[in-house]
Amino acid sequence: MPREQRTARLTVLIDPDKKAVFEHLCTLDDVTPSQIIRRLIRDFIEQHTGRPWQPGERPQHLRRPDTVRPSANKRARSR
Repeated sequence: MPREQRTARLTVLIDPDKKAVFEHLCTLDDVTPSQIIRRLIRDFIEQHTGRPWQPGERPQHLRRPDTVRPSANKRARSR
């Protein structure tokens, strides 16, 4: 399996206290915050696509298993 490239940056704004607790818990588990965030993103992708993440996949190659668009559901519920 190809190794993931780690060249893109994602900036996230969070509460400073939450960041401090997160970093402390990461230290206790001997992992970096980046490792945890990458794992969360991979799990999110796998949950929404219904299959394991493959490094090198691009958004145009991904299809959600359900065919209903979330925005359509949102409009239907608000009526």
